[in-house]
Amino acid sequence: MKRPVEILVDADACPVKEEIYKVAFRYETPVTVVANQPIRVPRHELIRRVTVTDGYDAADDHVAELAHPLAVVITADILLAERCLKKDAAVLNPRGEPFTKDSIGGAIAARALMADLRAGAEGAGGGPPPFQKADRSRFLQALDESLVRLKRQS
Repeated sequence: MKRPVEILVDADACPVKEEIYKVAFRYETPVTVVANQPIRVPRHELIRRVTVTDGYDAADDHVAELAHPLAVVITADILLAERCLKKDAAVLNPRGEPFTKDSIGGAIAARALMADLRAGAEGAGGGPPPFQKADRSRFLQALDESLVRLKRQS
């Protein structure tokens, strides 16, 4: 049986859940929200919440297991993005930037470099810049474009 176009969300720290629901409702696209702890989701037939055990990478493992060529995966986790790309899923980060098979190697290398720098620098900060309104707008546009493309393929 062919799987439908769907959105899979690595939800624990996802800042764009409301935007995801808005786009999903517009396109009547199912959403699976995966988290390590119970989180609020709209009561709607298109939204499914999955709470996994608190084991290390349990949410990532579940999202990767669900990934398929007609899925859009939303995650900021570069290693999860790589796993989903290997299953031919479309992958976006919460800022609307796509992970692709061409870009994932560089993203993994940059992640490793930053981890090394943080480990070697006492008191070094890290992480992405603060989330901005423009990031939400870029995300909405990227998710919209991804869903349109996948629905044409299905």
